[in-house]
Amino acid sequence: MIRVLRVLCLAAVLMLAGAAPAAAHNVTAGADLRIAQTIAGTELTIVIKGTKRVPGPLQIGVIAFQPVTDLPVGLEVRSVADGRTVTGVARAARDPQYIQLKVDATGPHELTLRAGNEVAVLPFRVLVDRGSAGDLLIYGGLLVAALLMVGGLLTGALTRPGPAMLLAGGTAIGVTVAAMAVIFEPMLPAAPPDGAAPTVAPTVATSAGTAAGALAGGRPFAQGLVVTAPARPASGEEFTLRFDLIDGSTGRPVDDLVLHHEALAHVIVTSEDGRYFRHVHPLRTAPGRLEVKMRVDRPGRYLAYAELEREDSGGQLLAGEFRVGGDPAASVTAETPVEAAAPPLLRPAAPVAGRPTTIELGTSGTVRPWLGMTGHLIVRSQDGTFLGHIHEMGSPGPRLHFTFSFPSAGRYFAWAQYATGDRIVTVPFTVDVTASGSPS
Repeated sequence: MIRVLRVLCLAAVLMLAGAAPAAAHNVTAGADLRIAQTIAGTELTIVIKGTKRVPGPLQIGVIAFQPVTDLPVGLEVRSVADGRTVTGVARAARDPQYIQLKVDATGPHELTLRAGNEVAVLPFRVLVDRGSAGDLLIYGGLLVAALLMVGGLLTGALTRPGPAMLLAGGTAIGVTVAAMAVIFEPMLPAAPPDGAAPTVAPTVATSAGTAAGALAGGRPFAQGLVVTAPARPASGEEFTLRFDLIDGSTGRPVDDLVLHHEALAHVIVTSEDGRYFRHVHPLRTAPGRLEVKMRVDRPGRYLAYAELEREDSGGQLLAGEFRVGGDPAASVTAETPVEAAAPPLLRPAAPVAGRPTTIELGTSGTVRPWLGMTGHLIVRSQDGTFLGHIHEMGSPGPRLHFTFSFPSAGRYFAWAQYATGDRIVTVPFTVDVTASGSPS
């Protein structure tokens, strides 16, 4: 009996330790989904509350990070599987009131947003926790133990000690398996939730066009084309900045972006001289197409960067440029609020290339998280060949702290950003970096 008990306990441990990890990226049942969108001239974050059951309620709210006056946002949720749709209207606000819609199935859905004259279609998945293999072992072991215990009691009452002892041993085994599952379950990765995308091993095509096994490196980076509509926008006039994303191996649109710091893409637009700066979050208007409406304050050359991440791939940075025409003498106020505050404090005061520099910044009010972070620091080399983006991880007190290593000597344009109760604050400054070993 002791040998049987040991064997069964070992089997339980191996079952728990050998459970397959979840391969899905950015998928957590019950967690809120937050998606930043630059729409209707303002910065919003759409919050889709986690779903506990299906059919069941789906709560959606719209958080405003810039001043808005009664901005309605039309919402339409459509199930990709059966085409069922539900609609509602949310009001953008600093403290949103969540509206409640109903979903009837797990799996892929689309959320269509309408604000002003703009429309975005955001793919997402309705996920429900289906429990773990550990739960099955726990409850199964206890159920078996209970049944065997009853059988043992009945057998003992009939004065049959041999079978009663076997049933008692089985009861001990069931309890032991359940106890081992309780101990080891926290060490196991969660099983994919109901509604998660199926796990498919990526393949690589041979010259004959057939699959040649799993591709360990994941999907290739997206190829990006940066264009404007109209092709030559004028200063002071609204235009559309567009990123068309293509899979270079198939020629198809890339439509498998995953959320990266609460956005499908972070787009940085700066003028060549660094005087103009925008950090925006484009709308998905079609498969593989991201768009955002903008204005710039004067003619010239502008640089555009998109930070994004493809599913089963790494984060990447796409870069492009465009030119704006118009009268150089005309002046239009930039849309980004700029804080007229004391310049940031740098330590060391003369940064050295390749060595960490601490940048300390005072704030103008109580800071609230934006894009999941307390603050953002974006750095661009003067010639535009380098762009860096780091985060402040939540230092206590009224000052923000960043640590950044400048890659090479030269002048850098930098913008620190944070959100207060009613706006997003941008603090621009420049940094001159010396080469390692150079006199300060």
